Amino acid sequence: MAVTDEAIEKIKGMIVSGALRPGDRLPKESELAAELGLSRNSLREAVRALSLIRILDVRQGDGTYVTSLDPQLLLEALSFVVDFHRDDTVLEFLAVRRILEPAATAMAATLIDAEQLDKLSAQLDALGAGPSVEELVAADLDFHRGIVKASGNSVLCSLLDGLSGPTTRARIWRGLTQEDAVSRTLHEHRALLAALRDGDAEAARSWATVHIASVEQWLRSTL
Repeated sequence: MAVTDEAIEKIKGMIVSGALRPGDRLPKESELAAELGLSRNSLREAVRALSLIRILDVRQGDGTYVTSLDPQLLLEALSFVVDFHRDDTVLEFLAVRRILEPAATAMAATLIDAEQLDKLSAQLDALGAGPSVEELVAADLDFHRGIVKASGNSVLCSLLDGLSGPTTRARIWRGLTQEDAVSRTLHEHRALLAALRDGDAEAARSWATVHIASVEQWLRSTL
């Protein structure tokens, strides 16, 4: 095992075991290196790597701390990785989203409250009948993010946020090449919102599936 990998594993072990908890400050570099039996250089590289994936927070002049380890923070790295997808893998990302988002939508159907539903409805009304592609894409992301957030599962919400990169591009491509994409998307959104108002988890799940599958079907025909 490379010395940097060994250093990463040892710091990880301290966090997993509870020796270091969220918000804790790491011991001084010289002390921690001696405690773990590492060189200061390998420890420094490990800290740099763990800070990139939001496990550690290096504060200049103050020290290095364990982050909150909140799922949303940790899963930000997923979004970064997803942005490097190849065109021939975007369908795989959509397939994962088709598995996760309908499930999250069904969960939201039993938990979402009237205030959240009214906010979603107001977002749709504000778009009007003929929004631009850019407006539709931004509103679509906010609409689905609001529904998934209502599921009460922060991990699921963060995972789906991370998968939105290639999905956003697919929506733009679709909007630029299909004249009925705007009206179809608005219709699907309103049908989904109606199912949520009825508290019908299975109908909400079905409309979420249809919504994603229509993008997937169009994209499959163009690749």
